[in-house]
Amino acid sequence: MDKHMALLEKWRETAYSEKANKGDLQRLWNDYFAKEKDIYAQLLENPDEEVKGTVASLAEKYGVDLMTMTGFLDGINDSLKEPNPIEEMEEDTEVSLAFDKERLYKNMVGAEADWLYNLEQWEPIFDEEKRKELYKEQKQSTTIRKEAKVYPNDPCPCGSGKKYKKCCGKNK
Repeated sequence: MDKHMALLEKWRETAYSEKANKGDLQRLWNDYFAKEKDIYAQLLENPDEEVKGTVASLAEKYGVDLMTMTGFLDGINDSLKEPNPIEEMEEDTEVSLAFDKERLYKNMVGAEADWLYNLEQWEPIFDEEKRKELYKEQKQSTTIRKEAKVYPNDPCPCGSGKKYKKCCGKNK
């Protein structure tokens, strides 16, 4: 691997490789998800404490390798109060894991990561009502609603009482 390639690029090249053996990729992801779950479980124990450090020191703190920490930083970035410079980060880049609790929960739901949004560490943070509400908000925000199609002989949606083709649909 190129020494000058940013960590994120290396991580994505490995984790999303088109050329890798499917079994190897599956093992990589299973391993990653287990480690990611442990890191989140620890972070959620003190949700208001800002965890900071270099990429390397955080990898050490959570007992994971550099690539796993890079993947974790990639995954949590959209849930942070201040995004980290993940595109160019190296092992000595200072990063913060200060996350927005609601955004993190919703992003876990959006990623369909039930093993994360169902972590028991969420229970003291948001009661069941609140978790259901956040879950629903997230699901609704990604639901695509189609406008009902108006056919030429339908009554015009403008409420004129005329047929659509003789009213607003005239010039369509």
